[in-house]
Amino acid sequence: MSDLDLLAVNTVRTLSMDAVQAANSGHPGTPMALAPLGYSLFTRWLAHNPADPSWPDRDRFVLSAGHASMLLYSLLHLTGYDLPLEDLRNFRQLGHRTPGHPENFVTRGVETTTGPLGQGVGNAVGMALAERILAERFNRPGHDIVDHRTVVIASDGDLMEGVSAEASSLAGHLGLEKLVVYWDDNSITIDGRTDLSFTGEDVCARYAAYGWRVLAVDDVNDLDELDRVTKEALTPDGRPTFVRVKTVIGYGSPNKADTSAAHGAPLGAEEIAATKRNLGWDYPEPFTVPQEAARHADQRERGADLQEDWERRFNAYAVDHPELAAEFRRVMAGELPEGWDADLPKWETGAKEATRKSSGAVLNALAARLPELVGGSADLAESNNTRISDGGDVLAGAYGHRNVNYGVREHAMGSVMNGMVLHGGIRPFGGTFLIFTDYLRPSLRLACLMGLPVVYVMTHDSIGLGEDGPTHQPVEHLAALRAIPNLHVMRPADARETAGAWRHAIARTDGPTLLALTRQGVPVLEGSAAEEVARGAYVVVPDDDNPDVVLIATGSEVSLAVEAAAILAEHDISARVVSMPCWELFEQQGGAYQDLVLPPDVPALSIEAATSFGWSRWADEHIALDRFGASAPAEALFEHFGFTPQVVAQAAEELLDSFAGDYDDEEQHA
Repeated sequence: MSDLDLLAVNTVRTLSMDAVQAANSGHPGTPMALAPLGYSLFTRWLAHNPADPSWPDRDRFVLSAGHASMLLYSLLHLTGYDLPLEDLRNFRQLGHRTPGHPENFVTRGVETTTGPLGQGVGNAVGMALAERILAERFNRPGHDIVDHRTVVIASDGDLMEGVSAEASSLAGHLGLEKLVVYWDDNSITIDGRTDLSFTGEDVCARYAAYGWRVLAVDDVNDLDELDRVTKEALTPDGRPTFVRVKTVIGYGSPNKADTSAAHGAPLGAEEIAATKRNLGWDYPEPFTVPQEAARHADQRERGADLQEDWERRFNAYAVDHPELAAEFRRVMAGELPEGWDADLPKWETGAKEATRKSSGAVLNALAARLPELVGGSADLAESNNTRISDGGDVLAGAYGHRNVNYGVREHAMGSVMNGMVLHGGIRPFGGTFLIFTDYLRPSLRLACLMGLPVVYVMTHDSIGLGEDGPTHQPVEHLAALRAIPNLHVMRPADARETAGAWRHAIARTDGPTLLALTRQGVPVLEGSAAEEVARGAYVVVPDDDNPDVVLIATGSEVSLAVEAAAILAEHDISARVVSMPCWELFEQQGGAYQDLVLPPDVPALSIEAATSFGWSRWADEHIALDRFGASAPAEALFEHFGFTPQVVAQAAEELLDSFAGDYDDEEQHA
């Protein structure tokens, strides 16, 4: 390692120590250990441009070990990104671009939001898969406009989490040869040495068994060895590559190196001073960036040259293939083509089919006009109706197809889809049963946080799935999902509303949409309308301007409400039926529209085959399922648990009676 190299590496180390100390919070030891690897990647190997962190053919770098965020922030600052020293001085402080864990929507140069361990590995698999799909679609002989790598730094903790195992297994199966994962093998976690809990496996052997090429660096401080191994790792051989890198956490610290004390807390002023002396650091002031280190590490000129070279090649490609070039620009910008929703299927009133089946028809109509629509399910494609007809299966060496077989890997599916969106050029969808959102919830939450337009196709949405029983019947899941900020949960009543839900999901660009779909058939309602779904709720059964009661329902229960309204009409009770496919969209409407749909002075009854939690916002009483289901045919379960038109009508009459009693009491009191 040359003197200049060492100076730049130690600049990363000292900035990381100083920032964590100033914040009195953070993880200094991992950035100190990984500084040579990060420096080597950012200054010698990664194709990136600090002036334009989003140019399409850059290499993607993912710090899956997001707790080591100061490593990334120090590298971004040192190599010329728009991340001033002032932000590093204010690490983990409100209003600055250096949050505790990297956030892609806060800091330029950060590819994905990491911190929940293992998620970055899954995201990187999605990015690498997106690169291969787009390369297959757009590259032509003599024109490799999509040709970049995805590089990850992962920690011991990342590799303990199940999501990374699922995603890595999938990556090996798919032969994602431009994916490289560096394992920071420092043998330390928060509680102590990893042998407290992590001795029963050979990690390198595990990755070899996944179908990865496995390499090793015995000393991260040996830049020559790092360069030799990285050169091999970045040379494709048909497999993703896993590199074990041996490091010492808190490197340079006389008293805390190679201990958990260096992991998740500031070193302390005295230990920092001793560490700097130990490293030969001659600058007493914190946050010192020597000018010679900054000049040596600056990547703006190299990055500009790399991007200009790609742009020249892309311009030549555009001359030879103008339509493809225009399409590439469109999909990378996330824009929809004209007429993308022109061919959505239509259904006659009275037709009966499961909304999962309707969803499959809509998906295929959209896929015909949206080649960027790629997806699949967690081994449930036929049941979820998530297969693109004639789309072919994405396989190693066959990336031009459109159906991704995730296997029974919901965790990976969620994380991989996030990575595909983050890469750009792909609109992913993924399906499983609604109950199994439990398995992908961390990825779904991160999609909401990052505002990623992922589409989740979740079928078997209630006790209506029947005989599989309570282990598979979601009762609390709608409430739990509605609690996540920025998620649009859509439970369509019939085929028409399903088309409207898909239209909204594809048009949306600021966050994910989840479709909760039935296994059982439901009738197409006379008053349903695809275009009304975007309002979140609307009147299905018309009435006069002064209904006696409002019946609010979602999904398959809307048809029950319609039948109940007919029973109430026989009793001279005017019942308005409101379908509420999406609470979140209804919340976004103005108060005037909400009052128009749900008159404030009219009693309301909600009907949903799920827990009543949250419904008090919209209704006065509820027909709900505040318990687990049972194993029986769907019809028997709905009867048993009181989801029938007769029970709904009776509950509505009782609600009216209680309101009338309350009104009489108020009159007497007055």
